[in-house]
Amino acid sequence: MDLSMMARAIAVIGAGIGIAGGSIGIGIIGGRALDAIARQPSEKKDIRTNMILMAALIEGLAFFGAIIALLVVFK
Repeated sequence: MDLSMMARAIAVIGAGIGIAGGSIGIGIIGGRALDAIARQPSEKKDIRTNMILMAALIEGLAFFGAIIALLVVFK
């Protein structure tokens, strides 16, 4: 196994970890937002807006990691 193949394997593993981390983060945000809405139903709109914003930022970061890993694999 040469260095190029090992770098590609590490890039794929890194992309998988990044995507898994993003998924876990979005799950935590969703769960905490539901808890917050259950405690303060009157603030539902603000909580939902902030939840969607944070989920989009986390998803963008995970997507960026996957793109970087694909660039390493196909270079």
